[in-house]
Amino acid sequence: MNWQADLIAYRREKAVEAIEDAALLFDKKRLPATVNRIYYALFYEISALLLNKKLSSSKHAGIRSLFNQHFVKEGIVKVEIGRFFSRMFDFRQKGDYADFVRFDEAEVKEWLEKAQEYIKDLEVIINP
Repeated sequence: MNWQADLIAYRREKAVEAIEDAALLFDKKRLPATVNRIYYALFYEISALLLNKKLSSSKHAGIRSLFNQHFVKEGIVKVEIGRFFSRMFDFRQKGDYADFVRFDEAEVKEWLEKAQEYIKDLEVIINP
């Protein structure tokens, strides 16, 4: 295996771990931490997807931009996945850095379920 294939596999493993962590944290009612793990699960999976096209960025905004440009706008990935990823970035920022942030449990549960579904969708594109 080459280093790029190893890195893609590693990022996909990190995505699986992060979404599993999100489910565990949700069960403990740790909603800001759940949102953080949802975002990072998507981030790792999308990073793996980008690496398949030899694309990468050291910045979160760069990952979002490349994903939207090369996958969402090209019609390879559903627009709602791109929008959801951007929303999770914003919510993760608020949950990690803002004071007095509260998330609605039902909403976070919906986000968790969507993230699990979208990660499966992205895996199919990475590994058809």
